[in-house]
Amino acid sequence: MSFRLRALGLLLLVALTATAATAWLTLRQANRQVRETVAAGQAEVARITGELRAYGFAHGTWDGLSPVLGKLAKDTGQRIRVATETGVLLADSDTLAGRAPRPLGTQPPVLVDPRPVLRIPGVPGEVPRLSVKRAAVIAADYRTATVYAACLTRAGAGVTARPDDRGVPRVETDREVPRCRQPPGRAAPQMGEDLEAFRVCASVPDLTPCLRRVFDERTAAVAPPRLEIRLGHQDESPPALAATPTVAAAVGVALAVILGALLLSRAVLRPVRAMTLATEGLGEGDLERRVPVSGRDEIARLGVAFNRMAGSLQAAEERQRRLTGDIAHELRTPLANLRGYLEALRDGVVDPTPELLDSLHEEALLQQRIVEDLQDLALAEAGALTYHRSEVDLRELLHATRTAHRAQADAAGVGLELDAPRPVYVTADPDRLRQAVGNLVGNALRATAPGGRVTLALAPQGDPAVVEVRDTGTGIPERDLPHLFDRFWRADAARGRATGGSGLGLSIARQIVTGHQGTIEVRSTVGVGTTFTIVLGARPGATP
Repeated sequence: MSFRLRALGLLLLVALTATAATAWLTLRQANRQVRETVAAGQAEVARITGELRAYGFAHGTWDGLSPVLGKLAKDTGQRIRVATETGVLLADSDTLAGRAPRPLGTQPPVLVDPRPVLRIPGVPGEVPRLSVKRAAVIAADYRTATVYAACLTRAGAGVTARPDDRGVPRVETDREVPRCRQPPGRAAPQMGEDLEAFRVCASVPDLTPCLRRVFDERTAAVAPPRLEIRLGHQDESPPALAATPTVAAAVGVALAVILGALLLSRAVLRPVRAMTLATEGLGEGDLERRVPVSGRDEIARLGVAFNRMAGSLQAAEERQRRLTGDIAHELRTPLANLRGYLEALRDGVVDPTPELLDSLHEEALLQQRIVEDLQDLALAEAGALTYHRSEVDLRELLHATRTAHRAQADAAGVGLELDAPRPVYVTADPDRLRQAVGNLVGNALRATAPGGRVTLALAPQGDPAVVEVRDTGTGIPERDLPHLFDRFWRADAARGRATGGSGLGLSIARQIVTGHQGTIEVRSTVGVGTTFTIVLGARPGATP
């Protein structure tokens, strides 16, 4: 079975199962909620309890509650029965509507507490005695405001209230009642009793809950009692949930999932099929095969990664082919010469003179050097070149390099100088590092005309360690600088192996420096000279 059919079948199974389970759970949960709420929605319950609490909070008494209760029952369509926590009936919407009270339903009562939640303003971490004093002041202010609001309510005045930042109501009225004037201050004896009661909380770890409990106790005498609100009646039947909309929604969800599965499988399988064909072509040797990429999703990133991999394989194949051609080109002519001379010696065409044998031996040594350079380069590029690291004094290394190339410099009429004011130590393989610097010096000597100068310089600061090989030669054109470290590449195509080396020295030098976690750079000016710079991590002040 194809991936498309399997994916479609799996998605369809998941969609149908999820849709059926969702429909069943929706029907079950909805019917249970309808039976439990008995025709009173959460929004209506919240409105009823909120308005009743606001009434008790503002008026300080439940007197005059009946008109508010009747309006709530009319607006919500609910049967509302209000009683105190001790069972004293305050109002019933059935009685207010002139009908006999119907039996109550099974819904549990809802509690309404009109008293404020104690909020004690202060700073975190202040001493408990300050919080105790503030709580006593709040209790006294709440009693005063509650008594004043209750008096206004019983006198028939309009009362409104809003809580301040402590939770205490700020009472306002539409007319003044002389006998209900708000007292100007707090009663001193009662204030003292409040302080004594709240002082118990100063030694309690949970200060705030204790203060709220004492606040409720000290204001219980004047605050309106908590209410128990019962909603609904036994004769009400919960409305049944219509199954048709649910079934229609389930079918719509299933169709949407199926359509989405088809589109998803098409969107996924088309690039996968293109990538499969490209992979097969890549495996058959078609390294130019690529896949079209569109979008920014995971499939697009996979396509970009595949194209990058194919490009890397193609570049590696081209480098391999170019390397093979370069090696064949470098070895073909000298080997043909060796073969020709050997056949001539065998046939007696030429005489085996010492000069001829020395020339053949020198040619063989040159080919051996090329093969060894290729081996070193291959090991370095593969990360398999062995380094024996130790503490190396770069000044001493440059001095040894200068000594080794002094004869070549004298023969070429070029001055070889050393500019290293003080020792600089690095952790490196001295032989390999000397090989890299020697390659740079050899190239500099070949590029410098008689009377010129090659300088081995060591930066005095020492961190990082900077080695420079400067010459006053012909220089390298800017267009040739990017190719300097390529295998078998020469800036002057007319230079042969006898004068231009094997063409691998700079490539080997770069790999050795890279193997030491360093960098090598070049800057050159035609007619002025060239400078190669090696940067290595130094250890300033270290001693071998």
